[in-house]
Amino acid sequence: MICKVRKHVGGRRISKEIRDLIFQMVSQNPTWGAPRIHGELLMLGFDVSERTISHWMRRAPRNPEPVKRWLAFLHNHREAIAAMDFFTVPTITFCVLYCFSIIGHDRRRIIHFKVTRHPTSAWIIQQLREVFPYESGPEFLILDHDAKYGLEVSAAIQSMKIASVRTSIGSPWRNGVAERWVGSC
Repeated sequence: MICKVRKHVGGRRISKEIRDLIFQMVSQNPTWGAPRIHGELLMLGFDVSERTISHWMRRAPRNPEPVKRWLAFLHNHREAIAAMDFFTVPTITFCVLYCFSIIGHDRRRIIHFKVTRHPTSAWIIQQLREVFPYESGPEFLILDHDAKYGLEVSAAIQSMKIASVRTSIGSPWRNGVAERWVGSC
């Protein structure tokens, strides 16, 4: 006969106080990993496994302050912001075309759009010169960490008296206006 009593798998449950202590350590020390927090808890006399700590670290509430600051920046300066991005289009002959676009944040209108087979930093700089001649550019230009930009593009943007704002790696939401337009293409 099969027993209907479920056996408890794993270690014992940790108390809410220990979880709150782990959450507090994560928020106050963002560079600490599970081994460091495990060592600190052992020194305080708490016997908790490192695996349990890493489990609860993933569930720790995140600090919403950087997101609020970024959204406030986008909202307060939308008239002075443009964003640039690339996306690829495969052709029927199995070539890849790189589409370059610059979009204004104020009315979400396309300022510039070009297509090439071989995007280089020199080509990107030429596109920027065409779209923003004689220092007529926006105050801020949002771009991601694409390798095509290189160091030359950042220097060219600075020479045009435009502040280049790089988004965080793996955070496409920070360039949401351009990414939404790319998604609709």
